[in-house]
Amino acid sequence: MADDATPIAPTPIAPPQYETDEPVLYEVRGAVAIVSMNRPKFGNAQNNQMTYALDAAFMRAAHDDAIQAIVIKGEGKNFSAGHDMGTPGRDAHVPIEARRSPWYNSTDKPGAEQLYVREQEIYLGMCRRWREIPKPMVAAVHGACIAGGLMIAWISDFILASDDAYFMEPALHMGVPGVEYFAHAFEMSPRIAREFLMLGEKMNAQRAFDVGMVNRVTTREALDEDAIAIAEKLATRPRFAMALAKQALNFVEDLRGKRSAMDGVFAMHHLAHAHNAMTTGTIIGGQTPASMKALNKDQA
Repeated sequence: MADDATPIAPTPIAPPQYETDEPVLYEVRGAVAIVSMNRPKFGNAQNNQMTYALDAAFMRAAHDDAIQAIVIKGEGKNFSAGHDMGTPGRDAHVPIEARRSPWYNSTDKPGAEQLYVREQEIYLGMCRRWREIPKPMVAAVHGACIAGGLMIAWISDFILASDDAYFMEPALHMGVPGVEYFAHAFEMSPRIAREFLMLGEKMNAQRAFDVGMVNRVTTREALDEDAIAIAEKLATRPRFAMALAKQALNFVEDLRGKRSAMDGVFAMHHLAHAHNAMTTGTIIGGQTPASMKALNKDQA
């Protein structure tokens, strides 16, 4: 607080400047829905517009009885460069009519409340919602899959990576202990998860396969068709049996502590944001889009 009586004011929110009317593309091939992140100019960085468009596309596929499997992919050079940190289309506004969780509006709230409520909705909440879609999902990953991009890959049932793909978690450079959907130690062994998170180095597709995070590695040229072929095979399985199998595997992961771990780490994540704001003036430890882009180049 600025003094004993006055709370810190909410962070001002600039009007978004959306650069596209189609941040997500939706295509149907037989019983397979192909959902494509479509901000290639910005590495498919996830702004609110894209996040809600992804949700709409996933729910469209989930509620369409003709669709039996889903492929998620990215247009352009990368699968996803993660959360949008500074493009003209970046915004913190969550439209009331689009909100998907019972959490209240965050945009006019003071201090840490604003960010905590916002990320309950658009990051942790959305990813949990997508993970529970009863239809199988295949992620086709190429190029960069960084931070928030990991979250979209990790909610999928299968991850297929091209041989030019790499995975990276740079959260510690931003002063936080990992992305909001904290699945690191469930996607790979805890020992490798420590390396991945604490060093923040790039992990290539072959290493990701070797540690169990990726199901298969293929060429860039074959990636999309190979992912669709897997989805088409999944689409031939009995629908209800598939839904129950997916629910069963999610249930086992949660018995092992996945959901509880995310709840605990989400609180730590926001403690770190608050600490960063108090000590550096920014919630990401003084980092900027330019400094994070330079970090990515340094890891080449």
